[in-house]
Amino acid sequence: MVRFCRQPEYNDRLRPKLEADLNTEKSPGAQPDLLALRRATPAGALHGSYHADFTAVVDEFERNFAAREEVGASLCITLEGRVVVDVWGGRKSLQSGDPWQEDTISVIFSSTKGAVALAAHTLISAGELDLNAPVKKYWPEFAVNGKEQVTVRMMLDHSAGVPAVREKLRDDGCRDWAYMTDKVAAEAPFWKPGSRHGYHMMTFGWTVGELIRRVSGQSLGSYFAEAVADPTGAECWIGLPDTLQDRVAPVIPFRPQKGAPLGEFTRALVAEPKSLQALAFYNNGGFSPNNPRCHAAEIGGGGGIANGRGLAKIYAPFACGGELHGRRFVDTDTL
Repeated sequence: MVRFCRQPEYNDRLRPKLEADLNTEKSPGAQPDLLALRRATPAGALHGSYHADFTAVVDEFERNFAAREEVGASLCITLEGRVVVDVWGGRKSLQSGDPWQEDTISVIFSSTKGAVALAAHTLISAGELDLNAPVKKYWPEFAVNGKEQVTVRMMLDHSAGVPAVREKLRDDGCRDWAYMTDKVAAEAPFWKPGSRHGYHMMTFGWTVGELIRRVSGQSLGSYFAEAVADPTGAECWIGLPDTLQDRVAPVIPFRPQKGAPLGEFTRALVAEPKSLQALAFYNNGGFSPNNPRCHAAEIGGGGGIANGRGLAKIYAPFACGGELHGRRFVDTDTL
């Protein structure tokens, strides 16, 4: 999934051609003339539309299916707020063989963190959340066990020092917001906060998400919908409505080939069950990307649901200076 393309030099070169393709009488957000995509692949047909200048991108999307054993996927790109690529195809499921449809959605894993960060920055832009304030200003319970000086900025830039929880978490813990935020708040940092960065694989959703909840007075998923997804018309959720469950494509777990070299992270997972890597990956409160109950929960570290179009839409305003179609999401200083 590609979210957007905003490179000033490229835009300056491409903009005249795009503008020539536009009907200027159309309403804001009108699309350029796009080519229809109808191609066959080993996994199934590809559909959608794209601007001719992005043919190479669409060719590479097709190559994922023809040469890299892709099963099903979607891809959307916006440029200056206009969609220039919106394609999808393959199969939704290996088991059923059902085709990947225009409205098929899937777990977006850590792209959820980006959605959470966008929501947080709307509060920062509005002056309701101070990037440089200590977290204890909003969440006093967090300021214990060496985390007293953690700032909002540290939570957003992965330097807060709580990328995992040492205590064994309940198997359903990831679906219990209060349980998870209490556990993260009580945790001692794995390093001096602010002194280094370490990927907060799942805890990012509960650290930044709890700040959003306390400042906005809404749950993470509700605030994200109100501030970002709904205004952009994006089908992107942190907490999927049950009525949409049948649109979700199941995740196919990665299986390394026998004898393939293992990276440092994977070696730690296998050989060191108490390592930070293993704690972050395995001690996640029972998160499973194919569990409908996890889809419904608001899991901001990796449980969001969307497709390429949904991701492109939530990022489009931020790729256009913080404003799109007359609505401002963040000010230029925040951006």
